[in-house]
Amino acid sequence: MIVFFGPAGAGKSVQGQMLAARHGWRWLSAGQLLRDTHDIELIKEMQTGALVSPEKVNALMGDALKRATNIDRVILDGFPRQLGQAKWLVDSQPEHGRSIALVVVLEVPRSELLKRLEVRGRADDQPEIIEERLRIYRQEMYPVLGYFTEEHINIVHIDGTGTVGQVHDRIMEELVACKLV
Repeated sequence: MIVFFGPAGAGKSVQGQMLAARHGWRWLSAGQLLRDTHDIELIKEMQTGALVSPEKVNALMGDALKRATNIDRVILDGFPRQLGQAKWLVDSQPEHGRSIALVVVLEVPRSELLKRLEVRGRADDQPEIIEERLRIYRQEMYPVLGYFTEEHINIVHIDGTGTVGQVHDRIMEELVACKLV
């Protein structure tokens, strides 16, 4: 697995989808799985800007991973978001048969994130919700990255600014260096 990490608007989905299309891999987005849900309670929870309970997201992601067993490599986008989810992902490796080969952290300045999210214009991209999501991301990211470091999982920080192609080239350089492509 390759895990994409970064705040809303960092480009995880665009880059993950490009890699999946280019290599025949599966892109699994926690956010897309949640947006595609028909569960009214989950939808209400997301509209507040709060994170959906880790157990609910773990269950969605676990099911998606099991459905992707015939795919060579899986790209996780926006998952894990919390330390408990990171531990679940590592502990459940025997169930889904995949280890984490690389964590890609897309680094984008806050001002650029706000511009990107304004343009994106999804229903959950309202200013107060964006601020809350950025606050939660900053609060949760360091424990998750610390845990992955303790587990000896390779983490790379990629400059997420510039064109989509420039960012993709930076990611590809790291994948090549890690012998993942």
